This record gives sequence, C-alpha cells and structure tokens, in this order.
Amino acid sequence: METRKILNHKIYLYVTEFFSGMSVMAVELGASRLLAPYFSSSQIVWTIIIGTIMIAMALGNIYGGRSADRHPDPDRLYKRILIAAIWIALIPVLGKYIILGISAVMIFSVNSNFLIWAAFASCMIIFVFPLFLLGTVTPSLVKYAVQDLDDNGKTVGFLNASNTIGSIIGTFVPTFMTIPTVGVTITFYIFAGILLAIAIIYFCSRRQKSIRAAVGVAVLIVACLVSRTDSFAFWEDDLTYEGESVYNYLQVKEDDNRVYLSTNVLFGVQSVYVRDGSLTGMYYDYAMASTMMADVNEAEELDVLILGMGTGTFATQCNLYFDNLNIEGVEIDEDITELAVEYFHLSEDIPVYTYDGRAYLNAVDKTYDVIMVDAYQDITIPFQMSTIEFFTLVQEHLNPGGVMVINMNMRGGEEGNINQYISDTVSAVFSEVYTVDCSGNTNRELFASDNPDMLAVMETNIDLETDANLRAMMDTVSDNLQAYEAGEYLMTDDKAPVELLGMRVIDDLIYDEVSYYKQIFQEDGLSGLLEEFQ
Repeated sequence: METRKILNHKIYLYVTEFFSGMSVMAVELGASRLLAPYFSSSQIVWTIIIGTIMIAMALGNIYGGRSADRHPDPDRLYKRILIAAIWIALIPVLGKYIILGISAVMIFSVNSNFLIWAAFASCMIIFVFPLFLLGTVTPSLVKYAVQDLDDNGKTVGFLNASNTIGSIIGTFVPTFMTIPTVGVTITFYIFAGILLAIAIIYFCSRRQKSIRAAVGVAVLIVACLVSRTDSFAFWEDDLTYEGESVYNYLQVKEDDNRVYLSTNVLFGVQSVYVRDGSLTGMYYDYAMASTMMADVNEAEELDVLILGMGTGTFATQCNLYFDNLNIEGVEIDEDITELAVEYFHLSEDIPVYTYDGRAYLNAVDKTYDVIMVDAYQDITIPFQMSTIEFFTLVQEHLNPGGVMVINMNMRGGEEGNINQYISDTVSAVFSEVYTVDCSGNTNRELFASDNPDMLAVMETNIDLETDANLRAMMDTVSDNLQAYEAGEYLMTDDKAPVELLGMRVIDDLIYDEVSYYKQIFQEDGLSGLLEEFQ
C-alpha cells in the first residue's frame, strides 16, 4: 500500500479521526435543532435522529472497510470527506425547504403517525448521506494506519480514542457555545468548514489541484451569503425577532395590537401580549378563574407561582385585573425571559427563576395560593411534570384552599388520550378536579384543589368583581366548567408515555385541518389544489 507523506507519522490520521467524530455529533445536535421548529424536540424526534444516524454510520463502517481493502488509497477517503463537507454546508440552505416539502407530501399521503413518518423521511434525505460518508472514516483510517501487526492494537486504540474525544467535544461545543451564540446555521457551516479544511490540507500536501475542493469552498461561501437572509419560517417577511436559545427556536411577531411568541414554526403561538390591556381571548383568560377559586377578592394577598412562565402573559393579565397578587415565575429558557421584558412588557418587579419547574418545587419550601402549570408545549410535554409524583409535589406547595391550574394544549377525543391521562393522574392526587374547554382553540384548562367549596368561592368572587369584561369572562368559565370523572389512566415517574399520546392528538389535529384539502386533491388533483390557494 502506498503511503502519503502527510500520513507517514499517523498524526494527521488521528486529526482526521478527531474532527470527523466531532462533526458527526455536531451534525446530530444540529439535526435536532433543524427539525425542532417543525416537529418539536420530543423524545420521538430524538429517537428518529439517533436511529437514522446510527443506520448511516453502520452502513458507512461496512462500506468504508470494504472500500479500503479493495482500494487502499487515502485519496478516496478524503474525497468522501470533502463531499460530506459540501453536503453539510448545503443543509442550512436547503434543509428547511426539504422538510416542508416532505411534510406537505406526508400530509396528503399518510393518515396516522404523521410526525414519525415526516421526521423519519426528513432525516433520511437530509442527514443519512453525509453521515454515511463520515462513517467510512474509521475503518479506512485503520487500514492506512496499521502497517505493523506488532502495534496494531495501540494504533486502533489511538484512533478510537481520537474519535471518542472528538465526539465528546462535538457534543458540548454546539450545545453550549455555537448554537446559543451564532445559531444552528453557522454551526453547520463551522463544522462543514472544518471537514473541508481537513480535505484541502490533505490534497495540498499532495500538491494536487482538486476541483472538488474549489467547489466545496465556493459552496460554503455561497451558502453563508444566502443563509444570512434566510429563516426557518422563510415565508414570513415581517418578523420582529428570530433567534435560537439552548432550548428553543424563538420567533417574535407583531401586529397593530398584539405581540406573539412562537417556539415552533408549524404549531402556533405560545405567548401573546395585548397592547391595549384587554383580555387575550385565549386560555390565559380562562386560567384567571384560578384566582377566583382561591378567593382573590376576599384575600388580602395571594401568592401565585407560574411554572412555565414563558413571556409572562398570564402574569401580565393577572396584574392588569388584580392588585393583590404576589407573582413568581419559573422559566427554564433564560432567553425567553429576556424577550419577555424587551417585547412583552413583563414587569421587572416580577421575579423569574431560570429553573426546571419540578426542580424548583424540590428546591423551595414556600407555599402558594395558586400554582399554574403552563409547561406543556404541543407534543413536547415534560414527562417529569405530568406524573403522580409531580402533582403530589404541587399539592404540598399549595396553601389550604389553594388551586392548581393546568393549561392542556390539546384536547384529544379518543379513549386514553393525553388529557385523559393527565386528568386521571391529577384526580389521583386532588379531591376536586374541573375542566373547561377554551372557545376558538384546542386548549383545555384543568382546575384542581382539595377545597370542596372551590366553586362556591369562585361564584362569590365573581359577584364581587367590578370589571364588566372580566366578570363576563369568569361567568363563561363558570357556566362551562365540568366536574371530571376520574378513570384509571395514570402516569408515574416510571411510566409516562407523553410523547406517543401527544403525537396521536397532533395526528388528529392535522387530519382535521387538511381533510378539506385532501378531498379537493382526491377529486381534482394537484391543479384543483393549486386553484384553491390562488
């Protein structure tokens, strides 16, 4: 086997292994951020990402080993690395269009498990090929590095260590450095550039003119220029803010009277601020009934805790209508808290703690009159905040007569749906549980307490309310409250299948939304569908 001068001392082989391992992990983490605004960041999506990447790497290992045996030429490996770099550089530019194209096809071609099929197809098309190419690195380098059987174990050990160390660094750097500071797009470009540099250095050492290398550099430069004006929601041309945090894709949009926050391109609004101080017309208005149930108009002060503060819509609304509330918020995403102050006029007098909601309850001894749980985001429901153990913890942090209110984003109609699981689980802890469906959207509010007179207390406080709009809203809640009849669908820390349950509801919502267009497509084909959108 002919050796190349740059590879003679094996150092460059270890460097190649190190950076290829780093790039694989960076692309994997980048994949989760690229998919999250469209499909959420649930365990289901992570499973798909990890599964498809492992498939790609396994196939790459097999092909790389066979190729190295048949054609022991390092040029072939570095050409594959070069191609992988070019492909990765194109992901931020084309990936979002591919995802939406696949989603559109899946909506019209599958009737169930939309998120699974669309996410899986997106991963297969976007990420499998470049990671297959990077999967060929290790077996190829073993072939080039092992020249003496006396130290082959040592050599292979060094190669594997280089890959592992690179993978470790490639796990932490995107999560804590590049994605929060420069975003997922630039993260892809950084690691595409690293792979490109590895290939170019190799070919330059061989004094070879590589057209592929020139193409790679050109693609990376063009991609950087194009993506500077691109967006996850590329059809939006009037966003006030778009960015990424450690936890979320963040998008702020405004109209004449409202400011909206969305953490997901496809699944609606997470927070809203109403400039004129009126009711939101959303679930926040319904949730204010919890203060009535906790005797807000009779109490001198009420202590309110919001788990999942977001941009503080519920806190802001409560402060507009009540002047005797001490409100605290818990929000795991510090960037959202910053947006809350900058765009959503959250009072700086309201303390917001950067913490996981359950971890916060474990850390404090204080008790409250109202605890709002607003940490459920479409299919992304933190399992640790949906179990008997969690609701018991909430109960322990409520004052006598205190009320817990939960915002459940998705109603779900079939037996054993996500809301039934959550409601049954709450009912296993609290003696009084009531629900009300919010008009005009899919939200459902659940109120729970151990006070058997909670509804009587609510009625008394409604009668004392002087604001006509709020009183009318509270009457609407009162008239539509339903006592919940508990079943046996319980979730515990050991077993809480929130992702699969949430996915079923998403499937139903998507099916309902597109059924009209699917019928047009079936009857009139693509031309009829295009006419409908004109």
